[in-house]
Amino acid sequence: MAGLALLLAANPGMSQKKSTSADPVQAGANVAVAQTDNGKVRGYMSNGIFTYKGIPYAQAERFEVAQKPAAWEGVRSSMTYGPVCPTDPTTTVYDEIEFPFQHNWGYTNEHCQSLNVWTPKLNDGKKRPVMVWLHGGGFTAGSSVELPSYDGENLSRKGDVVVVTVNHRLNILGFLDLSAYGEKYKGSANAGLTDLAMALQWVRQNIDQFGGDPNNVTIFGQSGGGGKVTSLMNAPSAKGLFHKAIVQSGSYITNFTDPTLAKRVSAALLEELKLQPNQVDSLQKMPYERLNAAGKVAIRKVQERLKAEGKQPANIGWGPILDGEFLPYQPTDPAAIALSKDIPLLVGTTKTEFAPFMPANRVLSMEAAKENLQKKYGDKTDAYFTAVKKAYPETATPSDYVLFDFNFRSLAIAQATQKAKTGTAPVYMYLFTWQSPVMDGIYSSMHCMELPFVFDNISRCAEMTGGGKEAHTLADKVSRAWISFARTGDPNHKGLPAWPKYTGGNGATMLFDNTSVVKNHHDRKLIQVATANQ
Repeated sequence: MAGLALLLAANPGMSQKKSTSADPVQAGANVAVAQTDNGKVRGYMSNGIFTYKGIPYAQAERFEVAQKPAAWEGVRSSMTYGPVCPTDPTTTVYDEIEFPFQHNWGYTNEHCQSLNVWTPKLNDGKKRPVMVWLHGGGFTAGSSVELPSYDGENLSRKGDVVVVTVNHRLNILGFLDLSAYGEKYKGSANAGLTDLAMALQWVRQNIDQFGGDPNNVTIFGQSGGGGKVTSLMNAPSAKGLFHKAIVQSGSYITNFTDPTLAKRVSAALLEELKLQPNQVDSLQKMPYERLNAAGKVAIRKVQERLKAEGKQPANIGWGPILDGEFLPYQPTDPAAIALSKDIPLLVGTTKTEFAPFMPANRVLSMEAAKENLQKKYGDKTDAYFTAVKKAYPETATPSDYVLFDFNFRSLAIAQATQKAKTGTAPVYMYLFTWQSPVMDGIYSSMHCMELPFVFDNISRCAEMTGGGKEAHTLADKVSRAWISFARTGDPNHKGLPAWPKYTGGNGATMLFDNTSVVKNHHDRKLIQVATANQ
């Protein structure tokens, strides 16, 4: 790389050949230059879409509250993705499961607060909807570059919208509560979420320069990203920074971690590292690998101690904490509900979620399917089969009877029902039932399957979708629904049947498939039968 830099410096003409207007990708000294409140950034053009990657939106020392990044002089090159938050390294993969995902693990650096922008035009006075994507991976892993489906170019072009994707602090770096050890660490408990609030502040202050409307911002995310959307809906300091919300397979945040438990974890961490409270600052310089390993031990020790005290083991992995500052209320608290009562919500799941990942669910015959289900449901097996056929009359193959998700779906119904009951804004529910034909259909409607459809990235994600005509046709309908919701708070468009607002009474759910339909409480009996003994 050093040799290349010297070569270019010695021969500047090598880098000065101009692109023609017909080139799909255009980059150059005066191409895609945009102004931000920290300085100018230079991106590139990809098929007519202005593209920027790795723009810093904040900066922070380890465990400290993020601040606005330092300004820069000149033009900052912003053409490649920024670093991702450190996490457990990936050293091996399950080949058949990795194939449809095609992960890009990126490169790591704790100073990972950067974002990416795709937009049709710059600073043209047009107020485009802004769609801010929060990546999956729980609160411990993942990044904005992790999956090819996250690329915002096609969605931006199709909807004339501005797409933003964000990297932020995760795991022990984003959710270790050190607030008991001094003012310096008062924001440590939810540092990863305060990063996201800073990203939304950046959007508010800068997105008009990228052709977007800071007063029409939708936050959307899947899995852990959906959990982040839910968390931000409960954060007073984020109120007003977004105006619509989409939760995809991520309605699992029903309680934030008790602060007394979070503080027990941090105390156990110091104990594991043989540090006194007055030595807490040494955590800021410790190698991440050692810190990460000690954090896992601390969580395990706290779980064991809770069990020894006769208490129910708590979910105290890294994630949002009821810190009294960024998150002052539990999600069921009336004060929390009031914060987002006027935020329209689109919420849903996939039909099978994690079921295809479980080898025991891969059945080749109806006899094997019945045997598996008999072990699970006993004398309720016949009722289960009847409920399946009522919910999904098209059910035919053995796996169709086995590959169901009930947990994610139930949580999404609960979130939608509570929001519809207590809010003033509309709620819309979906269920993604389309099944991938890849690998003889073993992936079914698995977790993440809707992502290429939402972003209209079927070709980029052909390993997951097959890349066929039916997938492209459905992606057009799904992506337009997300775009319509971002624009107006209503996902209806001409390509879909009428999509009513969801209420606990009507249970109206859009089932996305080759033929998309709206059904009311179609799987209520099935969920009841399947979860009766849980």
